[in-house]
Amino acid sequence: MAGAPGKSDVPGASFARALLEARPMVVAALASHLGDLDAAEEAFADACVALTESGARPDTLAGWLIAVGKRKAIDRIRKRDARQRADDGAMEIADIQEGEMDNVIQLPEAIPDERLRLIFICCHPALALEARAALALKVICGLPVPAIAELFLTSETTMFARITRAKAKIRDAGVSFELPPRREWPERIDAVLLALELAYTSAYSDAGQSRAVNEGGELAGEVERLTTMLTELLPQEPEILGLAALVTLARSREGARVDSEGAMVPLSQQDTGLWDAERIERARDWLESASACERAGPYQVMAAIQLTHARRAFDGAVDWTAIGTLYDALMALRPGPMVALNRALALAEVEGPDPALAELDALTDPQLMASRPYWAARAHLCERGGQRAQACAALDEALARDPGAAERAFLQQWRARLEGGR
Repeated sequence: MAGAPGKSDVPGASFARALLEARPMVVAALASHLGDLDAAEEAFADACVALTESGARPDTLAGWLIAVGKRKAIDRIRKRDARQRADDGAMEIADIQEGEMDNVIQLPEAIPDERLRLIFICCHPALALEARAALALKVICGLPVPAIAELFLTSETTMFARITRAKAKIRDAGVSFELPPRREWPERIDAVLLALELAYTSAYSDAGQSRAVNEGGELAGEVERLTTMLTELLPQEPEILGLAALVTLARSREGARVDSEGAMVPLSQQDTGLWDAERIERARDWLESASACERAGPYQVMAAIQLTHARRAFDGAVDWTAIGTLYDALMALRPGPMVALNRALALAEVEGPDPALAELDALTDPQLMASRPYWAARAHLCERGGQRAQACAALDEALARDPGAAERAFLQQWRARLEGGR
């Protein structure tokens, strides 16, 4: 039989990937019928457990999960309210038989992709911008709450509460799980782009793709695919073009990000011969189209920074003065502690480590100071300034903050080199 096979003949990793790929359509269909994101996610999880335990071989994986998920939801309704008749629950949630995928969910074909449609649906303007993006990351991309909290430089507890409130607001307001008409898309675009940006940031930070959420690079590839699709749907939106360029430039370097021993290779040390010139050129074209719109925005500036780095493949050098100027512009457009951190690193290349360390010392955001990038940046600047002991201490702090395997190997090698140079 065609379709995704069951547990019995699918290696664990492939089985997990198949479930991850099915998640957007299944959660969207369940949310549409249940009107509740929590219930939809619970039903999806229950169906995944049932599939794993049964070793079933459904013709259509998503269809099987939806059918079983709806039955599991009925069971939950019965358990929560023992007085409610089972027939009433069955009437409230119509059963879908296996194989009836054509009638699972009827969403407009204006966006011909289940995951992207559900991102638009989750990014409802009734929610705050960051809450919309966080909800999309949790529901559609499947990122765990600790990973989302790290992206927003906040605590896990705070982020869990934020997502919980967002789900409750959607449920209590009776928000429809249907794609809004095209005229209403602009009010959701900012949140959609933020969700995609942060999803890619999560994938990109795991250079060796060692974490389950990005195993094999699926998440990074999905974000590139979705941003490219957005450029086709809304080609006159310069910030969409900017984000697509940013993601594509980052992906152009994937072949150079990890060495033969599995350690991360910093951007400044990467072999430019391993970069993907076709992707770089595509990103440059998108940025030129965005510039023609004459509406500057942060994604265009971030992409311009990465394109300036990419020019090293052709010029053999990086124009750090230009990068510093671009970070000044980014601070004006979207100020934040991580932007300030990267601006300080650019300053070090122009004026030296001492002014950059002074800039770093002026950053007092507690969440930034608890992050790996902060301590890695401090280690770099301390080493540049000849402060080896301080650099080692900063690397210890970075290593204590749960880096991925490739980043951990790089940080350990770096620290060993510093120790050996004493």
